Amino acid sequence: MLAEALTAMAPPAVILDVGCGDGYATSVAATRNRGHLFAGLDWSASSLAKAADRGLAVLRAGIDASLPIRSGSVDVVVMSEVIEHLVDTDFAVEEAHRVLRPGGTLLLSTPNLAAWYNRGLLAFGIQPVFSEVSLRSVFGRPGSRVAGHLHMFTRRALVEFLAAYGFDSFRVAGARYHDVPAVLRPLDRLFCHWPSAASILLVQARKHHQTLGHAPTDHAP
Repeated sequence: MLAEALTAMAPPAVILDVGCGDGYATSVAATRNRGHLFAGLDWSASSLAKAADRGLAVLRAGIDASLPIRSGSVDVVVMSEVIEHLVDTDFAVEEAHRVLRPGGTLLLSTPNLAAWYNRGLLAFGIQPVFSEVSLRSVFGRPGSRVAGHLHMFTRRALVEFLAAYGFDSFRVAGARYHDVPAVLRPLDRLFCHWPSAASILLVQARKHHQTLGHAPTDHAP
């Protein structure tokens, strides 16, 4: 999706990876699109050091707070596997909208609450994969690792949520989940063709050319 979005943009476009971690994915995109400007934002100093070693411009900031980015200065905001971890999803999406230029692109991925296996698990009274009832231990669902997910989305909920904050022109795709047992992976790939039941939701959306009713606040570049 990022490659396709950049195809239509004259360089140098500004791409901001919010919650970039060690910057691996963004650095791969940067090496294939050298005419554009890539930056990673994260709170973890150790992760940002790795991202910087990969050649990214980095910025240390919390995602639940105001981003230290000027309004309307970014062409593409990437939020990959981030929104499900945030306490205030509304504010995070408002900030993504604010820093994007009119017509700019949001690329977002998040686990799908309505994934095909979660529908079956719920039918048998089992807690869905990706969801949490505790941040200390796993209870009532498959798996043993606490993922720290605070919010879960279905396709419909995610699109409606983003539309409420000034995004349109949605394209939704499905992606596989790496922890699906090997015997079920062909089925998981098949469900990618039905995003509403895929493991992972991938969303491309555009910021309205008309601004929302609230006045944005400028921040330092």
